[in-house]
Amino acid sequence: MGNLIPLILLACVAQVLNSQTQLKPRTITLLRGDTARLICSTAEPWQVMVWILNSGSVLTISAQYGILSNNPNVNAINCSTSQLSIWEFTLNRVQRSHQGQVTCDLQNIQRLTADLFVQERGNVAITGGNVTVLKGEEILFRCLAVGWYPEPSLTWLVNGREVDQGQYNISTERPVDADGLYNLTSNLSVQAAESSHVECLASVSALPTPEASSVRLTVVAEVGVENVCDDCAVLIAVTASVSAVLLLLLLSICIVLCYRRRRRAKSSLPEAIRIDESKSGRSAVAEATGGEVNLGYTTEGHSDAGRSDLIVTGETHSQMNSISAHKIPDVVSSSNFSLTNSQSNASTAHCGDGSKTVRRITTV
Repeated sequence: MGNLIPLILLACVAQVLNSQTQLKPRTITLLRGDTARLICSTAEPWQVMVWILNSGSVLTISAQYGILSNNPNVNAINCSTSQLSIWEFTLNRVQRSHQGQVTCDLQNIQRLTADLFVQERGNVAITGGNVTVLKGEEILFRCLAVGWYPEPSLTWLVNGREVDQGQYNISTERPVDADGLYNLTSNLSVQAAESSHVECLASVSALPTPEASSVRLTVVAEVGVENVCDDCAVLIAVTASVSAVLLLLLLSICIVLCYRRRRRAKSSLPEAIRIDESKSGRSAVAEATGGEVNLGYTTEGHSDAGRSDLIVTGETHSQMNSISAHKIPDVVSSSNFSLTNSQSNASTAHCGDGSKTVRRITTV
């Protein structure tokens, strides 16, 4: 009975000490490259605090002098109050090799240990990319999750809804590299009923959100044959209308051009005839006389009675049947030219102003 009382007192003291000395958190899970933070606090007076990582000392703190060791990968911050001595331990850029136990050793007082887990985030991808199929076809999607630790959880989503596990399978490749990473393959079979958004998700507990890969499943029949035909009909109608308008416009332009060309041809025809007649007349006279064409020559008949005097004498009744006067072009050589008239009783030649006038009189 006397020995039992001291044991009870020791148990009570130990319980009080445990309540006054704490290490938080007792379990920590991080991704590789993150920073681990643990807090060791006590109300008891202490002299030396040692932080141990997997049985190896990484940091020593003196209550009197502060941090004694120098390790660039670890650090400690004094957050003590008037009632508690509090130190925050930080382990930077955690690696897979750091996974294990982290211990806060208050020498000659108490040792407290926490568990550290380091996970690895890998990659996830749906092979093949976006897919377009006909309605009713069955399509197979394959998802690869590579470089994970520990083995990740893998799920499929179709249009945001989780697919039942009975609709896909998962095969796991055992770790083959030095880091012991996991590679997973999953196949999902889908009946193409409507266009959908397909996602493959892979995750470990340390990830705040899963890694995702997504593709688009397009079902051609969903667009609707009727709508396609309607669109085609509208497009054909518009094309035909535009073509008809353009054709009418082209025909109108052609008609206007032909009409204008005909009018120009008709208006230029009399002038061309007059030019041709003038040229032909001048050429004929020039050929007959062997001389140059007199530009003052005209073929229109007129009477020169006013310009020349005409005397008709005779004992019997006389009647002038015809009086004609012609302007004859100049003769190049007068010596080679002769004018004879067997029917004329009298002929008179008169020179003046570069032209000759011949009067012919017939009496009865």
